[in-house]
Amino acid sequence: MVALIIVISLYVLCSLVLLAFGAQCYILTYLFLRKRRQRVAFQREAMKYYYGVTDENQYPLVVTQLPMFNEKQVAQRVIEAAAAMDYPRSRHEIQVLDDSTDETIGYVDETVKSLCSRGYRVKVIRRADRTGFKAGALQHGLNFTDAEFVAIFDADFVPSVDFLRRAMAFFVNRPRLGLVQGRWTHLNKNASLITRGQAMGIDGHFMIEQAARSWNGLFMNFNGTAGVFRRSAIESSGGWQHDTLTEDMDLSYRMQLADWETEYVPDLTVPAEIPEDINAFKNQQFRWAKGSIQTAIKIIPMLARKKMSRFKFLQAVLHLTHYMVHPLMLILAMLTMPVLYFVKVNLPLAWFVGIVCCMILATSGPATMYMVAQHYIGNRIRQQILLIPAMMLIGTGLAVNNGKEVFEALLKRASPFYRTPKKGESHGTTGYRPVKDLTCIIEILIGIYCLVSFQLFLGYTNFLVSPFLMLYASGFLFVGVISIIHFRKPALIDFKIKAPEATEI
Repeated sequence: MVALIIVISLYVLCSLVLLAFGAQCYILTYLFLRKRRQRVAFQREAMKYYYGVTDENQYPLVVTQLPMFNEKQVAQRVIEAAAAMDYPRSRHEIQVLDDSTDETIGYVDETVKSLCSRGYRVKVIRRADRTGFKAGALQHGLNFTDAEFVAIFDADFVPSVDFLRRAMAFFVNRPRLGLVQGRWTHLNKNASLITRGQAMGIDGHFMIEQAARSWNGLFMNFNGTAGVFRRSAIESSGGWQHDTLTEDMDLSYRMQLADWETEYVPDLTVPAEIPEDINAFKNQQFRWAKGSIQTAIKIIPMLARKKMSRFKFLQAVLHLTHYMVHPLMLILAMLTMPVLYFVKVNLPLAWFVGIVCCMILATSGPATMYMVAQHYIGNRIRQQILLIPAMMLIGTGLAVNNGKEVFEALLKRASPFYRTPKKGESHGTTGYRPVKDLTCIIEILIGIYCLVSFQLFLGYTNFLVSPFLMLYASGFLFVGVISIIHFRKPALIDFKIKAPEATEI
């Protein structure tokens, strides 16, 4: 009896927390809409500032850092794109932070040599070891520059010619502005159903969530790329640290806790590559899921000591712990069968209708946010709405992969650092392939379990949970089967990096 009470209580608690995360999507959408017109008008005007400045000495010194590790498919492209930005050459230097161990070294050296011969200020910085991975490389690069501002682009990004000129305008007469973050767009959005679903999720985060937080004085995170830092904001906040897998979120929160401001600019766009292989996407999600929970464990105590409104604190906690939705979904999927077997609920009609309405509102929260994002990006809603089921399947199916990493973070377990292979403009194999494990088998088994649960209790006092059981079953089976299909694809190199010590995750 005690065990049953515990199971039911856990089921109800998980449901309520997921309800809260669903409602959060409405809150962020409202915060975005109430500030959109005012902030967009201000930002579009602000970005024109340096187009009227002809004296190069009035431009701050900027270093563009390009961290990379074995990126032969995209290394040349990002270096040339960084050099092509129309910021005065005398005020702009480029650091290629190359930790590569393969033929990428040759591509980098050849490209840099060519650019230097044409008068560009480009240098390659290599380390004896990869301590701290990307965070370590970024921190190490600061030792070789006197620049006041630091722009950062991952290897698969292609900054536009006017990115720096537009981004640097926001720092004028704003001495406490520590970060300007641009919006990711997509080079290969239409490659597959997987990439289309990912693109919609990314668009929702960048168009709605980031804007809502930044424009309303809430904590927002640096997204690891496509942004510009004031160097003093980095250094006064403790610099780049590598005790979490999301060094970008960690630094940006520490920076804001030190009272530095942020500016998110949706019109400041930078296209990037989306993982086309589901296993590469899982590797990426592995870092984001585990890293964000590691950062939450580190940062939330700091937030608790900082004087702020309860609403701002709650929004920060929901932001940092967003990946908790995946283990919560996994727990609900596993507990539904025993709960339905032992609990027979006969609700009055009014209660039944009320609960159904709450569930519909909560589960449609993310879809609503994504559709609003697509509208303001300029995409046709009729076409995009057809992608909602695919995105829901992917999001649900990732619960095993991401849930596992959340639990690892909570248990403070060290794990390998998995890089996400980039395809670039090549066709066929990339020369690298993502790390693959047997998570797909677990996904399929849990999918079958949910499908059996759905069939056993269909029409039997489970009107409220039948749709969710079907969603769980479809999501787990979809991601599991696709993972196995991609698992069998050939590649030249299986890239797995040795696990670091616990302090260098």
